[in-house]
Amino acid sequence: MRRWMIASGRFALLAASFNVIFAAVFAVPLPAQTNPNERAFPQSKAEVEKALAAVQANLAGRLPVVDGFAQVGERPLDRYRRAYYQSTIQVSSTPSGGSLVQVSAKVTAWYSDPAAFRSGYQLLTSNGRIEADLLDQLAEQLAKGSTESSSQSATVSTPKPSTEVAATEPKISAPAPKSLDPDRALSSPLSRGLAAPQPEQVGDTQNVVKSDSALQAEADSLEEILKNQAHPKNLVAVKKWGTPVVSAPSLTAKPQFLASMHDEFELLDFSADWVHIRISGLSRGWIWRNSVEMPEGIRDTDVPATSALTPAADLFHVSREESSTFPGDWEQLRNKSVKIISVQKVDENANAAPSARLEYTKFLLEKNYKELAQNPSAPAGVGVIFDSADGGMVAATMATLQRWRAGTLSDSALWHKCLFDPPETFQSSGSSASQ
Repeated sequence: MRRWMIASGRFALLAASFNVIFAAVFAVPLPAQTNPNERAFPQSKAEVEKALAAVQANLAGRLPVVDGFAQVGERPLDRYRRAYYQSTIQVSSTPSGGSLVQVSAKVTAWYSDPAAFRSGYQLLTSNGRIEADLLDQLAEQLAKGSTESSSQSATVSTPKPSTEVAATEPKISAPAPKSLDPDRALSSPLSRGLAAPQPEQVGDTQNVVKSDSALQAEADSLEEILKNQAHPKNLVAVKKWGTPVVSAPSLTAKPQFLASMHDEFELLDFSADWVHIRISGLSRGWIWRNSVEMPEGIRDTDVPATSALTPAADLFHVSREESSTFPGDWEQLRNKSVKIISVQKVDENANAAPSARLEYTKFLLEKNYKELAQNPSAPAGVGVIFDSADGGMVAATMATLQRWRAGTLSDSALWHKCLFDPPETFQSSGSSASQ
């Protein structure tokens, strides 16, 4: 009986010890899952932002392929062309004095659908490869900065060691950061994303060089394939930033959005002044013809032969200039002082095309803005009146002209900020068949 009680006591003691160990083990908090698109660094926010300047050129650029950089969706990735990426980085301070860096990337590409009306630019979801690559580049820059700071600090504050101590201390050489080739800065995420990790120990240098060469050759091959892919023949390219895309072929139509330089759209039809485009899917729009590069074989402008041989300055002349209250009911210049410029045809029987009127108006607006901008009591705007049976008036505010001359408004955007009275006087009625 006594032996049984002793055994029971030992068993109870063993069970109690096991419970204590079990509780201690499972009381240790598990590491929380982190967002792969963000990374914490011990450096301060100022140090991180300084290091970001070195990778600024790699925040946006062209991708040779979409596969490997975007998540697979409903549409096959091999049908995407002309892929671009754009990244944004946010840096915030942490309570410990370090920094938290968050990276997000957008991928856009032209989707070529077997049904042409479904083709268009699409926004794709990044698979995290671009974000991880940028975070790795930032880590390299921070490591480089820390190494240089340590080196300078040791040079300034550490006394030169004796010969005996120097002989016994091991020599540590920091790995040199990868250099960025300026000619390949835009395709850096591909080449860096495919590159093999650096070996931690010396000895496999030759294998690494061979691997890098093979991967570089693969990247060059992918770029060559992209370059040789068939490019649609019916695309128009936007010439300047901020070009308006409107809902109707009219100078008074409200812009749907502002296109960026090099944006490409499918050409549906065109006239002497306007280009009808497909924006995406069933969405349509119109762009001023002078604002785009037409497909091969079609001129960017379509001026009649009689007007093409005669400069606009030879078709018109200024008959009178005066400063007075704006004669129209346009809200932006109503009851305000403007400079009125009256224009007449040199030959009343000559047929001046609308494009010639616009060209001469642009010349007068530019010339008078330069003169009026130097006058502190300049009028609120400029009005050009074509004094003829088929004439009309074009008016612009000084604020619009200032933005136009500063380069923030393209020529086509300028016209959409002006008043045309009546609008049809300054638009061509003829149309050319699309090709």
